[in-house]
This record gives sequence, C-alpha cells and structure tokens, in this order.
Amino acid sequence: MSDQKTQFDFQTLVRVIALARPYTKVFFFAGLLSVFLALLSAVMPFLVNVMVDDYIQQKDLPGLYRMGWIFGGVVLVTVAFRYLFLYSTALLGQNVIRDLRVRVFNHITSLRLRYFDQTPIGKTTTRTINDIESINTIFTQGVVTMIADLLGIFTILGFMLFASWKLTLVCLSTLPLLLISTYIFKEKVKDAYQKVRTHITDMNVFLQERISGMQIVQIFNVEDRERNNFKTINRKYTQANLDSILYYAVYFPVIEIIQYGTLAIMVWWGAKWFAADELTIGVLVAFPMYITRLYRPIRMLADKLNTIQMGLVAADRVFEILDNQDVIPNHGFKNTKKAEGHVEFKDVNFAYDEENYVIHDLSFELKPGETLAIVGSTGSGKTTIINILNRFYDIQSGEITLDGENIRKYTLEELRKRISIVLQDVFLFTGTVMENITLRDPSFTKEEVIEAAKIIGAHEFIMSMPDGYNYVVAERGGNLSMGQRQLISFVRALVFNPDVLILDEATSSIDQETEAVIQHAIEKLIDKRTSVIIAHRLSTIRHADQVLVMDQGRMVEKGSHKELLQDPNGKFRELYEMQFAEELVS
Repeated sequence: MSDQKTQFDFQTLVRVIALARPYTKVFFFAGLLSVFLALLSAVMPFLVNVMVDDYIQQKDLPGLYRMGWIFGGVVLVTVAFRYLFLYSTALLGQNVIRDLRVRVFNHITSLRLRYFDQTPIGKTTTRTINDIESINTIFTQGVVTMIADLLGIFTILGFMLFASWKLTLVCLSTLPLLLISTYIFKEKVKDAYQKVRTHITDMNVFLQERISGMQIVQIFNVEDRERNNFKTINRKYTQANLDSILYYAVYFPVIEIIQYGTLAIMVWWGAKWFAADELTIGVLVAFPMYITRLYRPIRMLADKLNTIQMGLVAADRVFEILDNQDVIPNHGFKNTKKAEGHVEFKDVNFAYDEENYVIHDLSFELKPGETLAIVGSTGSGKTTIINILNRFYDIQSGEITLDGENIRKYTLEELRKRISIVLQDVFLFTGTVMENITLRDPSFTKEEVIEAAKIIGAHEFIMSMPDGYNYVVAERGGNLSMGQRQLISFVRALVFNPDVLILDEATSSIDQETEAVIQHAIEKLIDKRTSVIIAHRLSTIRHADQVLVMDQGRMVEKGSHKELLQDPNGKFRELYEMQFAEELVS
C-alpha cells in the first residue's frame, strides 16, 4: 500500500510540475540560481579558511584587505541571488495557482448539476481556494528550494572533504541520529498536516451551510447547539495545528543538540590533529561554518518534504475535481439566431442515478407559441422535465427535439440561449439591480432593460428604490421581498429574449396581492412565445393551451384546463378539488 502511495505521490508531483510548463524560463532561472547559491554557500567558509591560513597567519595585511573585499563581494552577490531566487519561485508559484484557479473554476462550471447536488459548497470552496494555495508552497518552499538545499549539501560536503577528509568523517558520525530524528519528525508532522486539511474542510462546509441557513437556525432556536457543534469542529482544527507545532518545538531543539554535539566532536578531534600538525588553524575556523551550512538545509529538509507532501495531498484533491469528467457532452454543431420554439418529447426515460427512473415513456408535443402547463404532486417529475429539456442532465433513452432537431445537435450555449427559466427560488447576486438583470452582459443597453421592465410592470418599483437600477442588491437578494426578486427575474428573462420560456412555480411563494402583479408579468412574458409553466396553484393556468398531468414520473392526463376538469375521475380534477377545498378552509 505504501509503495502504491509513493508512486501515486510521484505521479501527482509530475502533474504539479507540469503546471509550470508555460513558465519554463522562470523555472529554469530559479534552478540556475539554486546552483549558484549552493556554490556560494560553500565558498564563504572556504574564503575564511584561505584568509586565516594564507594571510592572517602570514601577517599579510594588504592581501587580507583584498580577501576581505572579495568576501564582502561574495556576500553581496549571495544576497542578490537569494532575493532573485525567492522572488522567482514566488512568481512561479503565483502564476501557476492563478492559472489553476481559472482552470478549476471553468471546469466546475461545466460539471453536471449532479456534482453540486452531491458535493457540499464548502468542500468545493476549500478545493478552489485553500488547496490551490497549498499547491503554491510546492514551488515556493518545496521542489525548487529542496533542490537548492540538496545541491548546497553536496557542495559543502565536497569542500569539507577537500579541506580535511578525516574531520569530515568525524562530523558525519552524528548523521544517523540526524536522519532518524528527521524521519520521525516528517512522519508525525505529515499526519498532523493531513488532519489539519481534513478539519479545515469540515469547518468550511459547516460554516457555509450554517451561515447560508442562519434563518432556519434562528427560527428553530438551535443557536446554542450549533455554537457547540462549531466549538467541537474548531477545537479539533486547533488541536491538529497544536500537534504540528509541538513536533516542530521538539524537533528543532533536538537538531540543535545534535549540531552542537557535532561541533564539540569536531573541536575535540580537530584540536588533536592541529596539535599534531595534521590540519591548519584555518580549517578549524572554517569547519564550524561548514557544519552550520550543512545542518541548516538538512534540518529544513524534513519540513520541506512535508510541505511537498501536503501540497501533493491538496493537489490530489484539486486534480480529483479536474479529473471529474461528469460533464454534459457538448458536441453539438447547430446554431440558430432564432428558434420557432417547437418542442417535442418522444418516449423519454430518465434517471438521475442510472437506475431509479423518475421519468417513464414521456411523450408530448408543444407547438410554437403554445403554452403548456405541467401539474402534479410533489415528486411527480415536473422540475425534472425542465432539467432535461435544458440538458442539465442527459436522458437515458428517447429523444427531445427543438424545431425538429435533437437537442444534442445544438451546442449547450446555443440551446440554453434559446431557453430561459424563471425559478421558484430566485437567486440574485450581490450587485446592482442592473447587473442582476443583465448578468453583467455588456451587450444589453440600459434602454433595453428599462423597456423590458416597463413591459413586465417592474419599472416603477425599481425606480422607487434608492438609486433605482443602481440599487445594490444584498447577497441572494436579502434586502428585497419575494415578489420584488421574482419581478427582477422576469425582467431578466425578457431581456434575454428566449424562444422558449419556462416558469417553475413562479407564484407559489408569494401572497395573493403580489400574485396579481406577477400574473400580469407572466402574461407579458409568454405572449407569442412557447412557454412551459410548472404550477402549484392550478387557478393560475387557465390560459394554458394544454395541461400535462404528471404522477410518479408518468403522464397520466393531457388536455386543456376545461377538458380535464370535465372528467370527474381524472387526476387533474382530483388535484383541483383538493386545492380548492384547502383554499376554502384557509
């Protein structure tokens, strides 16, 4: 299992590095700088060695001054190269995650609605923000910097062996202790980081759901329970962070003890060999600098390995979204500037999960300009019909046509441009009324929007608000009434001028006084336009050309409002009388 995990991590790492392909020059520039930095890191102790043995010992002050200038120049060049290295790795990482965010968001927008039905919004948000940000650390603190550290280690070891191979072997005698400590630290921190990633996802999901549903939380007076639930999630997240901090707090002092122990052993043996004229005083002075430069990257190596590992865990989660190919096939080729609006269902069968069918052998025809009302009890398949007509989901068998052509022959953009839906639960974005109507499409002029609003009967109410069409709508339209949100959605639908209009229970959540205004808007919307109305209030569909009655995914009746009422044993008559009785009681 571990071997498979290692191999999988390697494959993920290759995919992450491949993301930097558009920035190859920056990547190789950072790699070249890492080579120079590795060399310069070992050069400074070497220069100290030379200064002590060849100039201080020989009391050559002019030569010592020259070496001092050289040493200072090396320091300045090292600082400059370090700056360029850090900047280039950060630039590389930011460019990569910028492109990756756009790529992930574009892919998310192409996924079937099934993905959003099954995946919490907070989870997707975590993948798009937090996890992608973790991938950045692979470039800024991981791969390139680790390569630089490894080059530095081998370069320093080469200089140490050149100065004194015996003293180098003495210094390496503590290496097993260092490696064991580093391995234990790496494993412990990796587990802690994985818990951190899991708990932050849980926290984001929890917060997104509770904040979005705060009205329900307060209505049912469960604030205290939700506060306690959040405390539990937050405590687990905090503990995971504290565990990782604890491992750091233990690891770095242990490494320092090993480093000072190495220095003590070096001084002990170095002094003996110096007394025996087997090495120079310059070597003794330079070796503590070598040890410091040797231990610093080794000490950070475990941390960077964990950084890469956690970045790969995050990358794996992001790639899981990108690898999700549950998208609507968009192989259509047909484009049209105007559709007649002739819709036909032919023996359509559909299941959300490929097994439990919710639409069975559905066939009906809607001619251009006609209005079809779809009624039925909850779960009868009414909303599913409009979902498959818009190809939010694809049917398993049968055929759906628009103007005689299978809807799969249209591109998704073209098909959905011809069809507009006004939902029962109107979703408005944070922004102005104008932006919510046009969805920030610059092709629509203000005059077009105002004309559509006047036709619908929404212009007066919009102008009565502060700033009129520039009035800023709160998140989800929280500062507007249900009827006002519905009217804005009607104006939006009319501005986009669809050939087929679908109203999904657009009057079910509004009062009777507002319903009169909405009914006027509906009449203007469906005038001379093919329309499908999913209705809860059966009294609102008298003007429909035909009524389709659904029951458990099957069409049980079809006809005009008047014809269906004349059948005393019909399903529509049953639904109508039941609703009429409820209205009388209320």
